[in-house]
Amino acid sequence: MTTTPLPAADATARLERQEVGGPAPGETLDIAATAERSGVTAHTLRYYERIGLISVDRDAAGHRRYSPAAFARVVFLSRLRMAGMSMRDLQRYVALAEDGEHTVPERLAMLHTHRDAVRARLAELQFALRTIEYKIDTYGGELAP
Repeated sequence: MTTTPLPAADATARLERQEVGGPAPGETLDIAATAERSGVTAHTLRYYERIGLISVDRDAAGHRRYSPAAFARVVFLSRLRMAGMSMRDLQRYVALAEDGEHTVPERLAMLHTHRDAVRARLAELQFALRTIEYKIDTYGGELAP
């Protein structure tokens, strides 16, 4: 089964909402608001919590409450996933972060390695895009801006 990618404008709008969507300092969001504002489904948020990627406080009724820090972590994790980081690497990264400042060099090395992989993939995608655009032009189609 394949998924249809979001149009670029929709994807960009979702990412921009993440930038301003978090709760104000001292406030929290419920799971529905966090899902809507982050673009991460409630199912995925519960999964991230279950596997230890995020820690979420609960209110008196037991409902999840996402602090500004928890929301920021959700956004960070979603962007690493978007960039192709594996769940195993995300778990490793979060475990290192929770181990403290002495793990910064290892976390930095992970990010450098992943950045290099993303850059290589971007180069491949740019090449593929040029090929697609060439073929569209060959067929007399209009290239999108």
